[in-house]
Amino acid sequence: MLNVLIIEDEPSYLEALQITLEPEGFAVTPAPDARTGLSAIEANLPDVVLLDLMLPDLSGLDVLRHVRRKSDVPVIVVSAKSAEADIVTALELGADDYLTKPYSSRELVARIRANTRRVVEPEDDVITAGNAVLDPGRYEVRIGEEVFSLPRKEFELAELLMERQGRIVTRETLLDRIWGINWGDSKSLDQHIRRLRRRFEKVEGAPVITTVRGVGYRLEP
Repeated sequence: MLNVLIIEDEPSYLEALQITLEPEGFAVTPAPDARTGLSAIEANLPDVVLLDLMLPDLSGLDVLRHVRRKSDVPVIVVSAKSAEADIVTALELGADDYLTKPYSSRELVARIRANTRRVVEPEDDVITAGNAVLDPGRYEVRIGEEVFSLPRKEFELAELLMERQGRIVTRETLLDRIWGINWGDSKSLDQHIRRLRRRFEKVEGAPVITTVRGVGYRLEP
């Protein structure tokens, strides 16, 4: 049973989320403020965190910074903030996903399952692309002497692109395989590709991620 930590200060939302998630087989840990949520993470690392951005004691972004300094646990931001700047900032700080209130319960469950898929189905096969080696068991990509411990979504993007190296991987395939649903809004994909590309560009001889405009991306060893 996967443990979902919900950091949310609105009691009605907390109650609704528990009613939605527990019948789906999730164990729910509610946290009504940021400090309670951070203490819960320290005490028992959850399988996924649902994080509101507007909390009474600390900003949700501050919580996200703290979590990312210590863990790669999947974090799904669930917020009423829908501006592009808010979404991009959360993704840049390491959020795996962003869901805007109000949302459907079916979509929320689909996002949680997509973001915890690797927790349920771990893989161990090493993948190589040129001088890059991806190790699923360590959540690392090694390029020469450089080692990258990647956030979950960047790692899964690298894995899929390296599996299909030299071939175009469409945006629809990336969204479906990594986020579990085909979004109309794919800002999250663009931001994660941008961060992954910047990491690789720092290492001489690293694989190159090219954009095939209007279609998708291709990794060249």
